[in-house]
Amino acid sequence: MTPKFAVTTPMRAAETNTAPVFQVPEGACDTHFHVFEPGYPAVSDPLYTFPDATLDQYLRLTEVLGIDRMVLVQPTYYRTDNSLALDVLRKVGPRCRAVVQVEEDITDAELDGFHELGVRGIRLNLFARADEPIEENIAYIRRMAARATPRGWHLQFYSPGTVVRALLPFLADLEDTVVIDHMGYMLESDGLTDEDFARLVAVVENGNCWIKLSGPYRVAKDKPLASVTPLARALVAARPDRLVWGSDWPHLPDGQRDTGELLNLLPDWAGDPQVLHQILVDGPNQLFFTD
Repeated sequence: MTPKFAVTTPMRAAETNTAPVFQVPEGACDTHFHVFEPGYPAVSDPLYTFPDATLDQYLRLTEVLGIDRMVLVQPTYYRTDNSLALDVLRKVGPRCRAVVQVEEDITDAELDGFHELGVRGIRLNLFARADEPIEENIAYIRRMAARATPRGWHLQFYSPGTVVRALLPFLADLEDTVVIDHMGYMLESDGLTDEDFARLVAVVENGNCWIKLSGPYRVAKDKPLASVTPLARALVAARPDRLVWGSDWPHLPDGQRDTGELLNLLPDWAGDPQVLHQILVDGPNQLFFTD
């Protein structure tokens, strides 16, 4: 019988990652990483086995790659129990920010406390809502935006590309800031087309939507990583000031993936050091480090 969950592989040592082939700018930020520590309450139905991916391991990786700042994204493994994320913020300090997952009945006082610690966004797991009518998802997004926007936060979409596609007309006119994970997650295997991606690029170009250049292997699937280059370049050509980079460490379930290889895709995507600076420094400043 096939298990319901993926078996994660041990984490590769930080020193074995490929070194950057470009000058990583001062203040560079990884806007998408997860950590896992023993003793924190996990969901009863995880999608993967407990990963070998602690905060200390991640911080060593940032030293190897020259990453100065980072944003912890709450994983589905802990769902809306953000206690580990908050402990990470306390331990790492002001060079770290976080994006949390929360229940709709969370109090304003709790959210304000999160802000003081360094939370700057709410992650919406739209994979879990993929079968719901689009009108219900839009209503949910509006309710969560009403909690995020007054605090200067954004909404982060962890979403299948099919849901992103359905939301594009709504997102085109949305004034609240939205960040979409993993380059829009528009997979050919899910029936997404070049025309769908072009519509996403147009929303990024003309709206208040950001894209996270993360998880290229999730988009490439069985193809080489280079297969996502046209997508990344199209986004760069449209709005480099609406792009940020994320490692997606620890690359669940593949702990052996080379994070340095992923970072080294950026110079080819960006084309010049100024654009690299926008993606690695200026964009994160705007989303996460303005106060």
